[in-house]
Amino acid sequence: MTLKGTALMKTTRRTLFGPPRAFGFEGESTAAIPANASQFPAPLVPRELIENASQILFITHLALGDFAYLQNFFRAFTRAYPHIAVDLWVDEVRRTADPSQWEKLRNYALYSWVSACPCFRKVYTQTYSPALYCASIGEAQQQRYPLVVSIATLRPHRYAALARAISPRGFVAGMTAKPGLGSLVHLTAWRKLDAAIPPYTVDRNQAQHISAIYADWFFRLFGLVVPPGERYPFVDIPGIWQEDASRQLASWGCQGRRRVFINPIAKTDKRSWPLERVMQLIAAIRGKREWEDACFIVNAMPDQVQDVRKMIVDHGLGRTYAFSAQGNFFQLPAMLRTCDLIISVETSIMHLANAIHVPVIALMRQKNPEWVPIDKENSKVITAAHRRDWVKAITVEQVMASLAH
Repeated sequence: MTLKGTALMKTTRRTLFGPPRAFGFEGESTAAIPANASQFPAPLVPRELIENASQILFITHLALGDFAYLQNFFRAFTRAYPHIAVDLWVDEVRRTADPSQWEKLRNYALYSWVSACPCFRKVYTQTYSPALYCASIGEAQQQRYPLVVSIATLRPHRYAALARAISPRGFVAGMTAKPGLGSLVHLTAWRKLDAAIPPYTVDRNQAQHISAIYADWFFRLFGLVVPPGERYPFVDIPGIWQEDASRQLASWGCQGRRRVFINPIAKTDKRSWPLERVMQLIAAIRGKREWEDACFIVNAMPDQVQDVRKMIVDHGLGRTYAFSAQGNFFQLPAMLRTCDLIISVETSIMHLANAIHVPVIALMRQKNPEWVPIDKENSKVITAAHRRDWVKAITVEQVMASLAH
């Protein structure tokens, strides 16, 4: 790093607090700085630093739904700044010293998708055990990143400290927490940042979509404009997995029939739908003439497949099959792509449905309106009636009513 660059970093400590805004710039294509940039604050990351940087590290914790939208902004960044190599640190929030958990964490489906993304030079995924976490920090420190940006929203003070540990002399930007939630430890962490991004808040009466929130972050940080039309999720499915899905359908005898994919599972019970309700829904849909010959595919976790199969048999449901993407992430979107309709609780599958342009009925709580599917023309959202309701409060009759319209 040059002395000039070091001096720049020491004299440009920036913060930009206040309520986040979404910058739409309708009709504009991706650009580093919009034509009307003079109307907005200067980017948090100094322009001179961006022009001279050869590499950057982004730090975040990711789920599949996060990446479905964030990849658009990483792609826009690499197009706007092709001279900068982009590395990504995917932090495992479930990190544990328990060896019995490592196999599951090591094979997290997200890693297949992220690693296939051409935006990244390197992806740090070995963070699921304390020892591997420390080793990954040492590996990242050797890169001497001139620019590290944390876009982690959970426990952001820890990621501010991590970013500074990785880049002691670089320019570090990161998230802060809501006022009033800070302790001395938090305030010490915020001082490690050269630039701060305020936490986003959601107005449930007029909620921003999560993609607009991400657009706001990248505009604040880099002056990067990603218009609404370029924020839709996408997934490039390798041919090998499309062929795999076709073989699976052939083995089930589902070719030539309409297919419905139902996903009742999420990481928490609050967002899941009871399996018994799924069986009732399949029977109800099959009672409609236009769906009476359809095949139904029920998504399950690997350790739930046998239980789902038994329940299907117990309910006497023909042409209904349990599915689990156990080999590779791309098995999931490949199977989804073959379907005529997807019904899913509020998890990544409803966003993947938009990515592959298959109609979706999404079952959601009221808690996170910013995460509704972005493609309104191909999505129907059924929301639980009350603020504290879980997804299981949604009835089969509500889903059937949505299907009828």
